[in-house]
Amino acid sequence: MDVLIIAGNARSLMANRGDLIREMLAQGLEVGAAVPTADYLPDVEALGIAIYPIDMGRTGVNPMHDLRTLHELYKLIRKIRPSVVFSYTSKPVIYGSLAAKMAGVPRIYSMITGLGHLFTTDTPRTRRLRRVLSMLYRAGLSCNDRVFFQNPDDLKEFIDKRILSKATKAVRTYGSGVDMARFARQPLPQGPLTFLFIGRLLGEKGIAEFCEAANLLKQRYPQVRFVAVGPHDPSLPHACDIQDLERWKREGAVEFVGGVEDVRPWISECSVFVLPSYREGTPRSVLEAMSMGRAIITSDAPGCRETVEPGINGFLVAPRTSAPLADAMERFIHEPEMAATMGEASVELVEKYYDVRKVNRVILEAMLLTGPVERHAVEQECT
Repeated sequence: MDVLIIAGNARSLMANRGDLIREMLAQGLEVGAAVPTADYLPDVEALGIAIYPIDMGRTGVNPMHDLRTLHELYKLIRKIRPSVVFSYTSKPVIYGSLAAKMAGVPRIYSMITGLGHLFTTDTPRTRRLRRVLSMLYRAGLSCNDRVFFQNPDDLKEFIDKRILSKATKAVRTYGSGVDMARFARQPLPQGPLTFLFIGRLLGEKGIAEFCEAANLLKQRYPQVRFVAVGPHDPSLPHACDIQDLERWKREGAVEFVGGVEDVRPWISECSVFVLPSYREGTPRSVLEAMSMGRAIITSDAPGCRETVEPGINGFLVAPRTSAPLADAMERFIHEPEMAATMGEASVELVEKYYDVRKVNRVILEAMLLTGPVERHAVEQECT
C-alpha cells in the first residue's frame, strides 16, 4: 500500500480528507484508512479505498486502552506495509506516528487540526492533562518527517513549548481547504436579515455567546432571525448544559435546527455567518460560508482570526463574551448592504488562499507525492 491515513473519525475522513484522498487516487496511489470503530459510518466506504476499523477511544486518557490502540495500529501497519502514514487529530497523530515508527514505515506525516478543549480551558485538571498530552505529542511528532499546521498560533505554541523539537519539520497550510465547486457562490436571500451558527453545541464553539447576543438583539429587532445548526451530544467534553439549551429554546430568540447532512441550504438562507469559537485549527464551517459568499463574524482567537480581514470580509470579536458579538451583528442590521460587499470579499479570499486544490497540492508536495507546486499556496514553511 502507498498511503495509510489514520483518521479521528469516519465523518471527518469523508468531509475533511475526501478531496485529498481523491487527489491521491488520481495520482495512481493505493490508499487505505484506519477509522475508529466507535465512529464508523458505512458511507465511508464510498471513498473507494480500503477501510480498517480500529479500537481507538475518541476522548480521554486511558493508558491500558491507549496501549491496546497502539498495539492494534502496529499490527495493522505491519500487515499492510504502507510506504506513507498520514495521521490527524490527537490520538491518531500520537499513536499512529509511534506505531508507524515501530513498524518501520519509511515516511510519516501528521496534521494538527486544532488543540481542543484542553487548550481552551485552564483548570488544575486540564493543566495536568495538557502536560500529559504535550508529552505524548512530543513523542509522537518526533517520529514524523513533516508536520502540517492549520494556523500560525498552533505552530508557534508547538515550537515555543518544544512539543515539536525541530522547526524544519513544520509546514503551514490554509486549513484543509474548501471545494469551491461544491460550496459555490450563492446570492443573498430575500427577506429578514439572518445570522447563522453551524457547529456542535459545545461551550468552546461559542454557542452560549451566540444565544446571549441573539437575546439582546431580538428584543430590539424582532424581525431579525438567528439560526443554530448542529447536534447536541451531552457525552462530549464541554457540551452545553441541557438546561441551558432548553432555556434558550424557551426564550425563542434562536431557532435550533439540530444536525443536518448538508449545510449548504442553510448557508444559502443566511445573510451573515457567525462562529464565536474559542479556538480552532481552521474552522471548516467558516470556509464553506466564505466560499458561498457570506460575510463572517468570528472570534479573534487562534484558527479563527486568519479567516477574516476586519472590515473587508467581516469582523473579529473578543471570544468568551457576548456584548462585542452583539455589537458586530448590530452593525449588519444597521448597514445590511455590507453583507453583499463583504460576502464577495470572502469569495476572493477563498480563491486566493483556501481553494482545496491549492491546499492539497501543498500537502502532497510536502509528502513527496506529486510534482512542483504553486508556492503562493503556502503561507509559511518553517526553516
